[in-house]
Amino acid sequence: MPAEHAAWTRLLKTYVKAGTDGITRVDYAGWAASDGDREALDTYIDGFAEADLLARTDANFAAWANLYNAVTVRHIVARYPVKSIRDGYLTGPWKDVKVQAGGREVSLDAIEHKILRKTWGTPEVHYAINCASYSCPNLPAKAWEAASLRKDLDDAARAYVNHQRGVTVTAKGLRISEIYNWFEIDFGGSKEAVIEHLVKYADPELAAKIRAKPKIVRYQYDWSLNDAAKIRKPVTQ
Repeated sequence: MPAEHAAWTRLLKTYVKAGTDGITRVDYAGWAASDGDREALDTYIDGFAEADLLARTDANFAAWANLYNAVTVRHIVARYPVKSIRDGYLTGPWKDVKVQAGGREVSLDAIEHKILRKTWGTPEVHYAINCASYSCPNLPAKAWEAASLRKDLDDAARAYVNHQRGVTVTAKGLRISEIYNWFEIDFGGSKEAVIEHLVKYADPELAAKIRAKPKIVRYQYDWSLNDAAKIRKPVTQ
């Protein structure tokens, strides 16, 4: 089966850099400096303008998630250099950044909340989209594709849960990503359900530690840009 999003994969493979710390970062400076690849990104995004994206299929989940990530990258590249996606906004750009898709204009906020979360309603949505921030689940170095979507989402969930951005076990209990607080309803609707979700994707050693300290004591999130040019020790907020 041919890859539907090969153009996006090419760009991701060029500019997404995997760090030794388990985090992928984007070479926004290099992307901003390439007129050809900025144009290629525009062309890829423009291809969604009249696409049929209504059906609840793996292909359309992949399409919307890829579009969200591509538009987010384009927003950062256009404004680069910035320290955070929230720079210049009170809360963030998600309602302001819009794109033509499926025959209508939609914002990043609408793609996330009114389309992906509302239509699919699964926790995996949160591992599929990237908000250009240190604490977000990784932007993968390849596009989401329908043929491998389920496995790739499972791998993405495991990668995040087993990284300190997802969950860290302390003497007092669990420090976990703010994602599990903001969207608790998507992970079962309770702290207990969130913990069950973490255990589901945790490696055996981490799962045992979570079961031994099954109390959430702190949520954390770092909005610093996932910039390949500025690898540093994160600061939690």
